[in-house]
Amino acid sequence: MRFIKEVPHIDFMAKRKIGYAISAFLIVLSLISIAVKGEKSLGIDFTGGSLLNFYFAKPVPPQEIRAVLNAPDIEASIQSYEGNRGFIFRTRQKNLSKLREIIKEKFASYKPVLREERTIGPVVGKLLRKQAILAVIFAMIGMLIYLAWRFEFIFGASAVLCLFHDIIITVGICALTSRPISVPLIAAFLTVVGYSANDTIVLFDRVRENLKLMRGKTFSLIINESINQVLSRTILTSLTTLLALFALFFLGTTTIKNFSFAIIVGIIVGTYSSIFIASPMLLAWRKDKKRRPYHR
Repeated sequence: MRFIKEVPHIDFMAKRKIGYAISAFLIVLSLISIAVKGEKSLGIDFTGGSLLNFYFAKPVPPQEIRAVLNAPDIEASIQSYEGNRGFIFRTRQKNLSKLREIIKEKFASYKPVLREERTIGPVVGKLLRKQAILAVIFAMIGMLIYLAWRFEFIFGASAVLCLFHDIIITVGICALTSRPISVPLIAAFLTVVGYSANDTIVLFDRVRENLKLMRGKTFSLIINESINQVLSRTILTSLTTLLALFALFFLGTTTIKNFSFAIIVGIIVGTYSSIFIASPMLLAWRKDKKRRPYHR
């Protein structure tokens, strides 16, 4: 409770190399996951195709499902949930009717119920993919412009690089856990951008205040003091948000589970990166020397 009731005195900047090492490992792991999965990590929202979401009255052995899908004229991928009681099938549109009938016929004893059926064309998928990428890029540019105006350019650049760090790791972990990148997940990524930027802005605002109050102190000392002052606020905000997200994750449908999972990962990574990535980058650019009077 000392992190909530008191202001701790932790030398975060002395541990920045550990933070860099952890981030480097996660980024490399994420990039490898994204590269290996490739277009397989994209949902039908972006590639085109059809989706069938079946829920069974009792668990179905996955090997029985795969045995049916091994037929040469059926091309489909599957994803199970809720202890193999639910299965999401992704296939080409031409296979949709046949796959639907096979599931209902072969697994009639399991009483399958079709929860969801969606179809999207490849042209629309490519358009959505382009728009999703542009949405994330424009969000980053908007953040950079605002932070450069609100603080200084290097503050904005540090925050935006931190956001890239958060998005790459979040997307990589989603790919690593075989969660298809869909339109709801893009919404989750944009939510992560906003949350992470807000957390970084709160920290940078305290740094700016302390630049005026702690004239003559080294920049690393000012950043450490600022992080410790906002640490309780950061912990409480993240924990209360995560409680709501865990409720969505454990009680929600498949789409909600994927959405909430991405935000859970993003909030954890974003909270960590505000302290161990954005702040050390700001320090590296400003150098650890006695500060001139702050000009704003």
